[in-house]
Amino acid sequence: MDPAALTLRDLRDAIASRRLTAEAAVRAALDRAHALNPALNAFIELHDDHALARAREIDAAIARGEGEGTVGPLAGVPIALKDNICLARGRTTAASRYLENYRSPFSATAAQRLEAAGAIIIGKTNLDEFAMGSSTERSAFGPTRNPWDPSRVPGGSSGGSAAAVAARIVPGALGSDTGGSIRQPAGWCNIVGVKPTYGRVSRWGLVAYASSLDQIGPMARTVADAALLLSVICGHDPLDATSLDTGESTHDFVSTLDAPTGP
Repeated sequence: MDPAALTLRDLRDAIASRRLTAEAAVRAALDRAHALNPALNAFIELHDDHALARAREIDAAIARGEGEGTVGPLAGVPIALKDNICLARGRTTAASRYLENYRSPFSATAAQRLEAAGAIIIGKTNLDEFAMGSSTERSAFGPTRNPWDPSRVPGGSSGGSAAAVAARIVPGALGSDTGGSIRQPAGWCNIVGVKPTYGRVSRWGLVAYASSLDQIGPMARTVADAALLLSVICGHDPLDATSLDTGESTHDFVSTLDAPTGP
């Protein structure tokens, strides 16, 4: 079974049913990242040791018979995080030399929710510096290339996340969108990207560009995978004053995908 060939939901199900281990899935993602990144420059930083250690913990929990309610709906799935979203390990550079050595003391709410759901963040992806661009050429760490044609750009500013998903390094990633920075690179890399309704996903821990417009959102190869990621990261957050409080304790965007709309 080739983890790179599986969608996010199929990979999640394979790990949950023990047809594939989380460690094998994460190791395959890291191996593919190391092999492709010299040409694509999709990642600024990879977190091999932490990701593999976390994968082993999840495999042990699943072997003990712990189900989704304990290990989470994304247990063992490797995910990439745009490097303007804070994570309490490694660096958060926003692709700028100004923050080249910055280490966040906390993780963004969206990152915390990913990890609480069992997802394994394997690294931080490249972007236009401070997310101010639309091609991912304006990074202090060099441009990202489009996996379909490395002579072309992947779009931006979430070009690293888009490239990582399109290259099948990871089945899903988070980006941020102010004026198109998820949607445009998703289109240019032939994947799915969603800018959520403002306030639906907490901005706490996102390096701000324009706080009245910024939103963290999912990027994946299928609509259903993007819906699952959005279900995990959305919800009210008291740390973000603009976060919507809808009164919902859980969110399920997947089950309504096939529901009819309109009259």
